Amino acid sequence: MNRRTFFQVLGATPFVGPILAQPPPLPSALIRTVRGPITAADLGLTLTHEHVLVDFIGAAEVSPSRYDPEVVFAAARPHLARAYERGARALFECTPAFLGRDARLLRRLSEATGLHLVTNTGLYGARKNVFLPPYALTESAETLAARWIAEARDGVDGTGILPGFVKCGVDPEPTLSPVHAKLVDAAAETHLETGLTVAIHTGRGPGIEILERLRRRGVGAEAFIWVHAQNASDDHLATAAERGAWLGFDGLNAPTLTRHLHLCVEMKRRGLLHRVLVSHDAGWFDPAKPNGGTFRPYETLFTEFIPLLRAKDFSEPEITQLLTVNPAAAYTVKVRRS
Repeated sequence: MNRRTFFQVLGATPFVGPILAQPPPLPSALIRTVRGPITAADLGLTLTHEHVLVDFIGAAEVSPSRYDPEVVFAAARPHLARAYERGARALFECTPAFLGRDARLLRRLSEATGLHLVTNTGLYGARKNVFLPPYALTESAETLAARWIAEARDGVDGTGILPGFVKCGVDPEPTLSPVHAKLVDAAAETHLETGLTVAIHTGRGPGIEILERLRRRGVGAEAFIWVHAQNASDDHLATAAERGAWLGFDGLNAPTLTRHLHLCVEMKRRGLLHRVLVSHDAGWFDPAKPNGGTFRPYETLFTEFIPLLRAKDFSEPEITQLLTVNPAAAYTVKVRRS
């Protein structure tokens, strides 16, 4: 499928210029949502990194008994419905296991709002491993990968709901710790077996090292999303994008508008707009706080950031590139080899 056909499938006008070097194969390419697979062409405008529920109590104490699903449903539904009204059609819920992942809740919310929701497999090692279960510290990368591959094939937590990507987290240190290197290796093996994209909470940390480690395991850069990439240097980000990685500028809120706008302008200037993902990292219901705490809406993208992009002469096809085309390409289930 050529680039013009790809944009026609998505209902957009093709941009005259090298936006996508190699568009994903559509319509056969699939995205795994909590309600089942859809084609990448059906994904629509996508928020690529958000949360509905996060419990920071730690792996030793986290439990579904710490919240009432009905209360969380009532708190989250209006925000998801509002995102749909604003134009979002999909949202990737990035809460991993042992941090409050609840696939049943996400399916109910998706059915109630019409928004495609996507959950994940993997483990989160950031914040000094407090969210890792004990087995993650002792098991091999291969054994961890076997767990994640089983979830990818059979569903998470006995629900039959399939994850749509791998979510891991590492600390923002200059180099990977042995445990975090193992998580990256397990994610690599999971990708090669399942085709699930690997999104790793990295921030200003060892993104280039992760890319190289994935490459040595046989995984192409196109399978890797550098989560919270806005915290890294422009040059490191450009290096990763030039190799084919996805850059997740996913902390969008009022105080970060200037940084996010700069990064999008800079990646456009460098010819790397086709490697950028933009989202809020917003939400969420926190069981430790009264009434779940303050739920940050998924709206800044629509109310403030898109107007800022237009003011910087981003065309409508370029905005479609960022918010519709890139997410479909990034999250398509497909093995990408180095």
